Amino acid sequence: MARSRETARQIFTFFPRSRASVRLILFFITAIVVFFASGCGSKKISKTEIRGVTSEIVSAAQRISGHRSEVTIRPELQPSQTGAGGSSVTDNIYISLSHGSEANAIRKTLEEIADRHKLSMVETSSAGVVRFDYTFDGVRTHTIHVVTPLSARSRAPAAHGREHARLAIIIDDLGYDRDAADALLALGFPLTVSVLPHLTLSSEVAEEAYRRGDEVMLHLPMQSESPTAKTEEVELRVGMNIKQVDSALAGMLETVPHAVGVNNHQGSRATADPALMAELMPELRRRGLFFVDSRTLASTVAYDTAERFGVRAASRKVFLDDSANSEAILRQLELAARDAERDGSAIAIGHPRPDTIAVLAERLPRLESEGIRLVFVSELVQ
Repeated sequence: MARSRETARQIFTFFPRSRASVRLILFFITAIVVFFASGCGSKKISKTEIRGVTSEIVSAAQRISGHRSEVTIRPELQPSQTGAGGSSVTDNIYISLSHGSEANAIRKTLEEIADRHKLSMVETSSAGVVRFDYTFDGVRTHTIHVVTPLSARSRAPAAHGREHARLAIIIDDLGYDRDAADALLALGFPLTVSVLPHLTLSSEVAEEAYRRGDEVMLHLPMQSESPTAKTEEVELRVGMNIKQVDSALAGMLETVPHAVGVNNHQGSRATADPALMAELMPELRRRGLFFVDSRTLASTVAYDTAERFGVRAASRKVFLDDSANSEAILRQLELAARDAERDGSAIAIGHPRPDTIAVLAERLPRLESEGIRLVFVSELVQ
């Protein structure tokens, strides 16, 4: 509004002070005030209106799926885009389709709801997940995540052969990168997805992976031995007592919904510390979570401590992508398959890197056809 007063002052200075000019000046002042007032007070959509739209979306999803669709709403606070403080509410709505053929009906209905409430809609998609963003006057009000589960997609039947061999593949470090998560979710194979907590995409990736039919784990940050290792904002550190461990773990799990177990992120110092592991394992047991030792250090005591406290546990056998090139990753995947064949089961850990995902997309169908059974890691913990 200060800008409008300054403009008016300049107009008074420019025009001569005749009666006609005064009327003209008043006209300009009125127009300027109306213009800036409308700009300063642009219409906003209320929280009540947002929730009304959410109710329509949920009802439509249930109607289209014959009430077989699982729907979850996760509100999200968006900071003000004007820098003036305050925040707006965005509803993240997750819809699991019971059949892929329902996707077109959902899309058409979402378009109709957007038109009815004068909302803009933008669609983005990756295999198995389609997202629809609603915005009002440039502010996002809803993101609707429509997920087709693995069970609703066609997959080639596995041939019999080494059917006793079970291979679980954990993909770590999810939560940073949207493109990496989309590429991983596009794979048509059951995977165990380990999500880092407290990141922008942590909850979103965990929710989508769960609805896709994957298994979700918390990738639990722990203190590293290396002084150059990147530390997370919240991590388990040597010297923490049980209350501190419980508080940190509870906060992490809030940002990674549907987690059924944990594995350590870094943690070469933490997993080698008997006292810290003795504080962690009772908290995992109390929550019914299993533990997979990523074995970032040979002297780890995490697996033995988990067993001592009655926590179901397992250890990683193979890292797929310590060397991040396709040939090396393929060799490691073949090594994991041979371990599974020899021992009956094996756990491999990789990361959502382009070369890793490309190797999995190319090689996993052949492993399945050879009788290697891909399983979730929960099937291998004891």
